[in-house]
Amino acid sequence: MTMPARASVPAGTDRFTDLLWDRTKVLRESIDDLEFLRRLGDGTLPLDAFRFYIEQDALYLAGYAKALALLAAKAPDPGTAAFWANSAATAATEESALHRGLLTGGVLPPAEGAPAHSPACLGYVSYLTATVATDPYPVGAAAVLPCFWIYAEVGRDLAVRAADVLAADPAHPYAQWVTTYDAPEFHAAVAGARDLVDAAAAAATDVERDAMAEAFTIATRYELLFWDTALNTQEWPAS
Repeated sequence: MTMPARASVPAGTDRFTDLLWDRTKVLRESIDDLEFLRRLGDGTLPLDAFRFYIEQDALYLAGYAKALALLAAKAPDPGTAAFWANSAATAATEESALHRGLLTGGVLPPAEGAPAHSPACLGYVSYLTATVATDPYPVGAAAVLPCFWIYAEVGRDLAVRAADVLAADPAHPYAQWVTTYDAPEFHAAVAGARDLVDAAAAAATDVERDAMAEAFTIATRYELLFWDTALNTQEWPAS
């Protein structure tokens, strides 16, 4: 049986997170090429597709906040625990408030019953929760990082592409969402999360670092699925 490649830091960098970013290059390029993000950026995404995405993201954030809180409980020191706990609080309150405002502001089509997790959303939340709860702290930290990092990079790119939309209509719901994820505070949180994952990798065993790389990759796959199925929806099998 072929053994997996050892998750060592590539030459020219001393950051383990650079390895993780490089390892997922193809997946991240696939995310950048998604029709959903292109149409979100130029303002042509159908309102019902945007509502579905926001509903799913609200459900995701509730689960993500729980995963971050679990990670805080396993953190190696009080400062690290405070970062993850504060991130959990932000996901559960500030970001969720933005979603509620979009869903109830009258701009988007009305809901058709209570939203339910899509297969991609439930799979992603379940994976993060299980990983944080059952794997060592470094692996859980690597698993939650793509949500921080990829959202920030996507938001930065969308902010550029949506500039014309925002100039024409400052109240455009897509533009409101974009400005939230391109805020300096969000990028500062990404930098903090990266620092903690790098620190975790430095203290981890070789086996744990391999598991960290795998967890980061799996979570990035879920990022791709989550974005893509917001437009190309997947239905649950009939009950």
